[in-house]
Amino acid sequence: MDSSELRAGDADREKVAERLRIALEEGRLNLHEYDERLRDAFSAKTYADLDKLLTDLPNVTPPSQQQLAVPGEAPVPDRWQLGPDGRYQGATRMWLVELWGSWLRANAICWAIWGVAGIFDNDDSWHFPWPVWVSVPWGIVLLFHTIGGLSSGEPQRWAAKKHRGQAERRSRKQAEREARKADRAE
Repeated sequence: MDSSELRAGDADREKVAERLRIALEEGRLNLHEYDERLRDAFSAKTYADLDKLLTDLPNVTPPSQQQLAVPGEAPVPDRWQLGPDGRYQGATRMWLVELWGSWLRANAICWAIWGVAGIFDNDDSWHFPWPVWVSVPWGIVLLFHTIGGLSSGEPQRWAAKKHRGQAERRSRKQAEREARKADRAE
């Protein structure tokens, strides 16, 4: 069966709609043509129907010639994208969130307990804020770790390690799927 005769899915229609929107912004389509093609895109049943909408637009691979998704296997987004400079994008932000996240959560819990305990205390005397003994020392250690890590490029090493782990898990899952398919075939 020719791939252009296959039924198109919602994701395929969305991709074509996005390409049409880009063509409108580039001035390749006027508003009337865009509206007409957009309507046709969302009512398309096959890849051939979608192909017709893009044939006169440059730099477009028709949906029937794109790699088809295997049903039941959604593509896994890779959050560890390398930027044009060869560095992991957003690595510093994610590293800082992971580094300081547990400190923030633990402190929120400690200060909430201290606050609630003070409300239910019957006497009106002042009580030392004991969460300071958790917040300050741990925060100082994290601050020095953060400064040292940022100056030595730790976020990029951390992102590379996470990326390798994600790739290994993905390949392990793929090998398991192939093994199950082979078992079913026997």
